[in-house]
Parts: sequence; C-alpha cells; structure tokens
Amino acid sequence: MDHLTKAQRSRRAIATFKTIADAIIIQGYYRPTDVMGEKLAEALIQISPEIYGSMNDPRVVELKGLEYVINRMPRGIEKCEKLVLTSVDDFAQTSFEKRTPLKRRRLSYAISETEMCFIVTRGESEVYDILTHIVFLNLEASKIHNLIRAEEDPVNGDWAKLKKLMESGVQLQGEDLELQGEELDQALWVLSKFLGRSYKETRDSYEYLEGTRLRDGANSSLFSFIYEIGRRCRGGCEVNPSSTFQIVCAPSMNDMIAASKYASVWAKSVIGAIVEGGLANRSLHIISANMHSCRNVLYGPGYLQRQDREVPSDLAVMVRELRDEEDDLEEYALAHGFRFWHDTSGSSIDVQFIDTSKVEVLHPSIVGDQWGEDAPVLLVIDYAFGTQAFTILDEFLRGQDDFPHCKLDVKSISVMGKAGILAGKKGDIMLASAYVLEGTPDNYIVDNDLAPEDFTICKKGIRVVTGSMLTVLGTSLQNSDLLKRFLKSKWGMVGLEMEGAHFQRAIGASIIRKRLSADVKVRCAYYASDNPLISGQTLASGPMGSEGVFSTYLVTRVILGKIFQSKIF
Repeated sequence: MDHLTKAQRSRRAIATFKTIADAIIIQGYYRPTDVMGEKLAEALIQISPEIYGSMNDPRVVELKGLEYVINRMPRGIEKCEKLVLTSVDDFAQTSFEKRTPLKRRRLSYAISETEMCFIVTRGESEVYDILTHIVFLNLEASKIHNLIRAEEDPVNGDWAKLKKLMESGVQLQGEDLELQGEELDQALWVLSKFLGRSYKETRDSYEYLEGTRLRDGANSSLFSFIYEIGRRCRGGCEVNPSSTFQIVCAPSMNDMIAASKYASVWAKSVIGAIVEGGLANRSLHIISANMHSCRNVLYGPGYLQRQDREVPSDLAVMVRELRDEEDDLEEYALAHGFRFWHDTSGSSIDVQFIDTSKVEVLHPSIVGDQWGEDAPVLLVIDYAFGTQAFTILDEFLRGQDDFPHCKLDVKSISVMGKAGILAGKKGDIMLASAYVLEGTPDNYIVDNDLAPEDFTICKKGIRVVTGSMLTVLGTSLQNSDLLKRFLKSKWGMVGLEMEGAHFQRAIGASIIRKRLSADVKVRCAYYASDNPLISGQTLASGPMGSEGVFSTYLVTRVILGKIFQSKIF
C-alpha cells in the first residue's frame, strides 16, 4: 500500500466520519461500543481536531474543548445515557423542560435526568455537529474513567476527594452552599491534579463556565460536569464506560433531510411576508448576515440626526455609540421601512425586511444613487447552519412558483460571514474566489463582485486576502495537517467556513432552472473570527470581542455600497 501523508490520512478520516454519520441516520441508532461507534471514535482520533486540543493525550483532560462543547450542548448532557434525535417537536403541552444551549440554536427537552430529546431541523450538518461533540465527550469520559481506575488511594485520592465534595451536598456559587476563598482554592487544586492540568488552567475554565452558568443558566459547573461524567463511567461497564450510552434517530429524521420540510415552510412564509408587506416585484437583494450590522448602518445615521446628534464618520465609532440604544434604534427603524420577522418554522433563521426607499439618510461613507421609490428591498437572513444554507435558499427561490403574482427580482446575493482564516490572523478579511466542499469532489468557482480595492480604508494591520474557501463539514472536524496542505498547495486556500459552497450550489441550480438571472451579482466576504493553525486563536479560545467590530462593519459597508451602486470613499 502506498504511504499516505498525514494530510491524506486526515482527509480520509473526515470522509469516514461523514459516511458513518450518514449511516447512523439511516440505521437509526448509535452506541459507542458497536462497530460503527468504534469506527466513529477512531476517525475523530485520527482527525485530532485543533479545537479539541489535547484530546489524544491520555494523561490530561481537554478543558478548552470541554468549554466549547458545554456551551454548545444543553445543560445536563453529562448525565445523559440516552439521546433521541427527532425532527418533530410535539412537546409543547408536556411537562418536559425545554433546554437551549448557550451558543448554538439547538432545541432539546429533558425527558428525565438521564434521557434527552433533540429536535433536529437544520439538516445533516446539525447531526454531524451533535455526533462530533458526543464522540468527544465519550472519549473524555473514558479518559476520566481510566484516571479513576488508576488512582492509587481509593479513600484519599483526588477522585475520592471530589466525590466527597459533591456528595456532601456542596453546590457552587449560589445554589445550596458556596465554596469561596480557601475552600474553593483547595477544591480547584484537587480537581487540577486529577485532570492533569495546571491550577491556573483549571481555575480559568471554572471561572469561565461559572460566569456563563450564573448569567444564563445554560450549563453546569466544571465540578458538576467532571463529577457526573465520572459517576456515569463508574455506573457503566468497567471495561467500557460508554456502554450504557445510546443515540436513537427517529424515522422522521430521514424525512426531514430528504424533503427539506422546514426549509420549505420557512421559504413560503418569507415570500408571503414579502407579498403582504407590498415589497413584491421590486429589486431584491439577499444578504446572509448577522441581525445587527445592516440595521445599524442604515438606520444609525437617521436615528442620531433625529436626536440632533452628530453622526460619526467612522462606522465602528457610530456602532459603539449606539451599543446601549439598540431598542430605541429598532423602534426608529420600524417606523422607516424596517421589519423583523421571527422564524416559527423550526428552521431557526430569522429575517429582516428593509425597504430602503424609507431610509431617511445614509451614512456619509455610503453615497447612494438609487434613491426614491425604486430603491432596493433588502432581505437579510440570519446565518444558516452548514447544508441548511442550500435548502433554505433553494426553497426560497423555488417558492415563488406558489405565488403567481409575485416575481422575485433578485439582483444580488451576498454572503457576509465569519470564518476561520489560514492566511492571516483574527480580524482580517477574506474574499472567496471559489469554494471547495470538504469530503466531496464538489468545487464551485465564484465570480465575486467584491475585490480588495473595495476595502481601501482598512486599518493598519488588517489585511484583505482573496482565494479559495474550504466549506467544512463542521467546525469541530478540522486537522492542522490537512489545513496546512490546503494553504500551501495550489488550491490557494485562505480560509474555512460552513455555508458558502451550499449557497453557491443553490445559486447555480437556480440559474440553470431560470429562477435566477445569469447576471445576478454574487458577493462573498468574511471576517476572520479565528485561526485554527495558531495556538490561542482557535474557536475554543473564546470570542473576538471588540476587535471584530471594525472588520464586521467594513464588510457591511462595502456590500451595502455595492447594492446602492455607490462609490466607497
């Protein structure tokens, strides 16, 4: 057999993970101890994702990876022994507790202390995401199980002390009792020794999780999480602590993925809202973006002028000035052509409609020459999740067939997102010239209407790079060897994201079916939220904070300027 490079092995492992995950959906169940479960774990170990850091080191528990997963899975997942995936949400009239993770739009219900039900409405990418996190948690659970078994003193060892602490009824920060001062220091020291981490690493993770737990109530404390994983291990098979865990995929999962039923309902509802709002048969510009940038840029200047306040020439400065006035700004926007549409279809994609003919004044950095009744309508859609991007755009462009008196005159489609960068650092800007869809032979060339010269006012230190983008199966499945190969090879890869290729596939399909004009403008720009190749700059290292404000609003400004056929100063 020919020798494979590390990058080739990683690529094969990612393809294997996807194939097994698809098979699990069809088969209808998954256990870590069955053949597919073991192969899934082997694939993740082979991939060795950057976001999971020291996952493959048996001596230490991966804390940053746990932080990342805890914030993206519902509270109590550490106690879960059975997880049911279904696409049908029929729990509204039940007593089951609804639980939503802190940093992922994912709906779940706690059926009992050890059983949960996830409502999957966003396609295969959501299943890949869930399975990746579950496999990681089971690998860490096995690691904790081995640490417990290896403990020399079962009475006075670190696990015994942690068990005594938790079973004595002590709960941290604001529940039954509190640990503070010396008691907390001692507890963290014991935990750090057991986990194989430094005291500072353990304390940092504890404080981070406590901050989000007390503020949002969406996760468990670090002490509870580690203890419950360990307790589940001890309650399970001594040979394999994951043997009691099971995922069940309901038959409705296959129907949801095959029929795109949630995307279809979403699309028809959005088109209906366009017709109802009198916005049909006008120039329409679709923007995939966050739910604040376009609103703030278009309505911030008029809002400030109404209050006899000066409009800062720097967009980022204006946005910071408006930070504590979001509600008042939106009230002003609602009176001037803005409408927020909350999605109830299950797709979890909210929408903004902006009738720019009613926008009173543009920011001084954007000069529009398309003003008046013929001004464009903006359809700003919240971020889709992976493969969901194809289904929602495809169904939307196809959905106009159900509205005979509505023509969607789509002039441009813009993808304004955040992505991991390979050829730069956090805060830099990437322009897509092509998309490569990971795990498949699919590649899409992009005739991008954006160019580096459109971003002439970049701050010192912020770069604009153009090249291919890798559309990945999931943010948790990235391997540095594979990414370095893409960066250094003739692919010219500059970054990675999750939706671009799926949007481009929908655009191409709609042009072929004549639902889109062949001269539709496509604009794809990303600001770098992380660099998976640089330690301390991965997604697990935390959010960007204020450093991403300038890049975000620069991309917003350029896209809006293009829509208004303006000259960017």
